[in-house]
Order: sequence, then structure tokens, then C-alpha cells
Amino acid sequence: MLDILRAGLLELGLDPGKAEELAAFAELVLERNRVMNLTAITDPADFARLHLLDSAALLNVADFGEKRVVDVGTGAGFPGVPLRILRGDFDLTLLDSTAKRVNFLAESCAALGLTRTDFVCARAEAFAAEHREGFDLAVSRAVAAMPVLCELCLPLVRVGGAFLAMKSARSDAELDGARRAIETLGGAVERVVDYAVPGAGVVHRAVVVRKARPTPRAYPRAFGQIKKKPL
Repeated sequence: MLDILRAGLLELGLDPGKAEELAAFAELVLERNRVMNLTAITDPADFARLHLLDSAALLNVADFGEKRVVDVGTGAGFPGVPLRILRGDFDLTLLDSTAKRVNFLAESCAALGLTRTDFVCARAEAFAAEHREGFDLAVSRAVAAMPVLCELCLPLVRVGGAFLAMKSARSDAELDGARRAIETLGGAVERVVDYAVPGAGVVHRAVVVRKARPTPRAYPRAFGQIKKKPL
């Protein structure tokens, strides 16, 4: 795994010296995965490429330096924890609705000596009610349609900030279907960045949605409404 990580980080123009810390996090996830449902990817080489390097690629999409960043639906810590390992100069909130996952991430980050990180167990729509427009960047690799993700994430982003949605490179139709939601929520698609995941033979996508105007107070709605009737 270390050789894969070093080579991949070099390809991404990132510090290969962080490979050991990334591998240490991988070991923690894979060990806990024996008793918790954290990841379906358990082969170390695939884990390195499809979780760690895929997350790391986001650092080439936006400037995270001294930003307030929230990872919505972080799950096993992706993309947030690899970003935290690779850069220590921003404030990170890892947000997930499952307490066991949040507790695992808090334990893991403490074991790795990672700082400037908060761990929150809450539903995104409830968290947004108390932290509205409180972040410079929201990131998410959650498996949900763009209109749903945008309603959960854009209310958290300040005007001038951005939501970075990690998607398949074949998400054109999904993105087209989300434009009304993005406009309603005060956002605008700034750019779409397709990138090769080092060594994986696949291309993934980051959609950069810039927050152009405040999100109307009516959003986000209760999750049942969001899911039943997406914008």
C-alpha cells in the first residue's frame, strides 16, 4: 500500500511523505471494518486508490488553506480524514448521522494525532439549522443525487464559498437535473473537474458549486420531504 500511496501522491503533486499516515488510517478503518460496516472496499491496493487517493485529489480542485470545511455524510471519513492528514492548515468538521462512525473517527484522529477537527453526530438538515452559512467549503462523497446533496450542503456554505460534490464522470444527466435545485438554493455551477484516480484506471469528477446568494430560509427541508420531493 505504501508504494501505491507514494506514487499516487507524487502523481497528484502532493507530499509523498504523508503516505505512512494515510496507510495508518487505512489500517484503522480496515481493522474496525471487521465489526462495523465502514467500507465495501477491503483490498488494500483498491482501498489506497479508490478511497485515499480519490479523496486526496480534491486538494487540486480547491484551496483549503485556512478555510472552515465541513464533510457532509463523511461515513468512514472520506474525503475528510485524508484531506486532514495531507493538510493541517484548515478547520474541519466531520458530520455523520451514525454515532458509531463518528466515535470511530474521533478515536482514529486522536490516535493519529490529528488536530483542528470536530466530530458531529447529526443529520445534515438539522445541523444546517444551527450552523447556517458557517463554512467556507462543504465537501461530500455521499451516495445521493445532486439535488438532495445540494439541499443538505449549500445551506451550510457562506456566500462566496463553495460546495464540492464528488461524483462519477458519467454524471452529466444528474448534474443537468440538479440545475434548478442549485439555482433555488443560491448556488451556481462554477466548473466541473474530471480527474484520473492514480493507478486505478478510472476517472472521477468534482462538481464545484459556488454559493452566489444566501439560501432561502425555507431550506433545507425535513429529510423526508427532501427525499420524497427533490427540488
